[in-house]
Amino acid sequence: MAKDLVLCGKVAKPHGLKGELSIDLFAHSPFFLDNFKVVYLKPPLKEKYYRFKIISWRPHQQRVLLLVENIEDRTRAEEFRGSEVYFAARDFPPKEEGEFYLFELRGWQVYLSPGEFLGTINDIQLIGENEIWEIKTPQGKEILFPAQEEFIVQMLAEEKKAVIDPPEGLLDIYLNE
Repeated sequence: MAKDLVLCGKVAKPHGLKGELSIDLFAHSPFFLDNFKVVYLKPPLKEKYYRFKIISWRPHQQRVLLLVENIEDRTRAEEFRGSEVYFAARDFPPKEEGEFYLFELRGWQVYLSPGEFLGTINDIQLIGENEIWEIKTPQGKEILFPAQEEFIVQMLAEEKKAVIDPPEGLLDIYLNE
């Protein structure tokens, strides 16, 4: 089952007395949750995924408050503090041509615009509204690339390849000894 699930957030803490979970959601908008009826929670240090039916959700400050069946009080919610939040890949809405889900970019090869291989997308982070690609070079170095439209030359889905033109000086920060 785990291979069909997509990591989309983390439970920060319980909220209130009625079992709400305060979630750091790895999505550009909380309305992403409108697509799902079921959530899977994986507590830290456990290999088990717990399936819950979503009752409701609402934005709260910089997080989302999620209410699910069978978590009815703060004590039970506390059991899921730090849990990873997953959704079934099959439940994701269809994409428009040229659109990608962030999880799909993991493993893509990244090239500089002259055609030089730079590395592989190891992870994607959302910092505020900014998407940051963690690119691992063949030498094992890590580059944090701001994936803004102005720095992305081409996205080739069939080849799982991205061509970038990073801001001047960015690669010097990460690649110079």
